[in-house]
Amino acid sequence: MQLAPFRIESDARTHEGRVRDHNEDSFYAQEPKGLWAVADGMGGHEGGEWASAKIVEKLGDVDLPHGFDPACEAIEAALQKANRAILVEARQRRRQMGSTVVSLLVQDGRYAVLWVGDSRAYVLRDGELKQLSRDHTQVQEMVDRGIMRPEEAVGHPMGHILSRAVGVRDEMDVDKVTGDVVPGDVFLLCSDGLHGYVDEADITRLLARGSPDRATEELVALTLANGAPDNVTVVAIWASEPTLLSIPGSVNS
Repeated sequence: MQLAPFRIESDARTHEGRVRDHNEDSFYAQEPKGLWAVADGMGGHEGGEWASAKIVEKLGDVDLPHGFDPACEAIEAALQKANRAILVEARQRRRQMGSTVVSLLVQDGRYAVLWVGDSRAYVLRDGELKQLSRDHTQVQEMVDRGIMRPEEAVGHPMGHILSRAVGVRDEMDVDKVTGDVVPGDVFLLCSDGLHGYVDEADITRLLARGSPDRATEELVALTLANGAPDNVTVVAIWASEPTLLSIPGSVNS
């Protein structure tokens, strides 16, 4: 018998919302690889959908190597490939297009969040919700520089103006945070269609309901109830308590 560090369960859900007639969001969810992502496209029906789908395609092409650090490097390389592909496509179409992305890797008892833009990653641990990513927006930059107080940033009319995105510039910086996974952790990846219209108290309450599929269903339902003027995408990942295995090895261990 071998004690597996975690039992990973996840669920993903996306919706065009109540106002838009198309969905520019895409998601990636592969429990066997321990990799999940949300991408929020921009550029209209063709451009935004194409850009977010290209990010998911490049992540799907990744053959994650053994070892946490090399796996993180492979994910960042895939995002850089997506950046170049979107730039080429945008120049051919002679239009601006791009996407945000937030990704989560769980491997060897550790997690990594890699992101560009304002799609977010959270973790719910011991009943407390913590934002792991930091928005790449002009408003957040003003907060970081001390020009604006955090409370002034909430609901700011310029809050959705990005300072960084995939497919906008030749040079793209990908931010990363890492940490240890604790049994009982619940991770959430989401587009701004969720966090822009559902407050963190409700996110915390719904993530604590007991299963990833129930959480994603209820988070999207609450967003729709709140008007959902944007596309909304959520991916919930549960790291359950250790379990005994009868054969060596475990997925995402």
